[in-house]
Amino acid sequence: MERSLNTPPESVPGPAISVMDLFTIGIGPSSSHTVGPMRAAYAFARHLIDDGLLPVRVKCDLYGSLSLTGRGHGTDGAVLLGLAGQTPEGVDPDSVPALVARIREERTLPLGGGPDIPFCEAKDLVFHKSFLPGHPNGMAFTAVLADGSRITRRYYSIGGGAIRMEGEQPALVNVAVPHPFNSAAELLAAGDATGLGIADIVRANEAAWRDASETDAFLDRVRAAMFGAIDRGCKGEGELPGGLRVQRRARAIREKLLERGPRADPSLVFEWVSLYALAVNEENAAGGRVVTAPTNGAAGVIPAVLKYYEAFVHGANHTGSRTFLYTASAIGFLYKKRASISAAEMGCQGEVGVACSMAAAGLAAAIGGSNRQIENAAEIGMEHNLGLTCDPIGGLVQIPCIERNTMGAIKAINAAYLALHGDGRHIVSLDQVIETMRQTGEDMKSKYKETSLGGLAVNVVEC
Repeated sequence: MERSLNTPPESVPGPAISVMDLFTIGIGPSSSHTVGPMRAAYAFARHLIDDGLLPVRVKCDLYGSLSLTGRGHGTDGAVLLGLAGQTPEGVDPDSVPALVARIREERTLPLGGGPDIPFCEAKDLVFHKSFLPGHPNGMAFTAVLADGSRITRRYYSIGGGAIRMEGEQPALVNVAVPHPFNSAAELLAAGDATGLGIADIVRANEAAWRDASETDAFLDRVRAAMFGAIDRGCKGEGELPGGLRVQRRARAIREKLLERGPRADPSLVFEWVSLYALAVNEENAAGGRVVTAPTNGAAGVIPAVLKYYEAFVHGANHTGSRTFLYTASAIGFLYKKRASISAAEMGCQGEVGVACSMAAAGLAAAIGGSNRQIENAAEIGMEHNLGLTCDPIGGLVQIPCIERNTMGAIKAINAAYLALHGDGRHIVSLDQVIETMRQTGEDMKSKYKETSLGGLAVNVVEC
């Protein structure tokens, strides 16, 4: 039954989420279509290896959104890499083309990084237009053993690179965090009761998993990886893969901006911010190393706004950058708990919209906003992304995805300052806007949710 937006949100049961669940360092172009399938394929291969099984054949069937836009998102190559024992975190992006080419040319697969088994992609990697019941991003792996018996497992890529195996009960590592919250209302109440800021609440909760210094170090690595993606994106040249013949633009834009003078020129600030986001998402589209934040399709928003904070905000410091990421994490937790960050379920409002909301909150916190101003910034960030569809041309994470990240970053900065000009009081709460996003996503037709069956994907003739 649909929940009313005028009633207080109920608590959403479930284990606490860690920042290490939300931010992961991997490769492009898609967290749900590349990172998730690679992890699922790797998990299936490890299952076989750990049980001492060497099949004579392994097959993967892709369903729903994974099938409809899988080739454009690199799902086929991701499955091959995962079965061959590669992980999104560990694989060298520069080695991917050669690894995939070897499997295809030799028609053999080093299962789990071990012994080769026959693998004919035309027969063993099958795309189905039908959907599995558990999620729009479904896949099934089957191993055929020498005696003719079969082992089959179904997995779902549920957004942000996370996977779930069908029939498996989630590992309820329900850590007893000191300040649990399942809604923005509960988060604000925790702040009122303790006097802590949102970033401090999250940092204290993370200490239930590991020493606080370890979490700080992890977020420092996340920041470094985000800025590394900006730097690499600003150096890349040529066409992006996939056949649309999209030219990389970040390098040329950066050179023009440098020619125009110092970054302190106020008229150039948003152009630099757009460049930061553009660079990350061009790197993502090229299959490079990016941070899932909270997805790959929206990987440029948070890095661009964080870079804005460090480059343009007077008094910015390292502590403020950590505050930014801790706070953004809190907002991301709420979307994961109360709705979804999967474009196949929510459309792009669940990716760029969520990233915009997270970045707005992070920036407001880093600049010194109160908890209620931060919550207001997050609400504004999503409110003006409601209904955003996911209709990538050719199933590629390029058009409109790359430019959409630049818009999300600019909106996030605007949302943060609008909130900071107020006192935290506002009409629509963050909980209400998250519930609205969830309902909007459920009402949105599937052709607008990462299937490339509607919108720009069918109204623009591919080159």
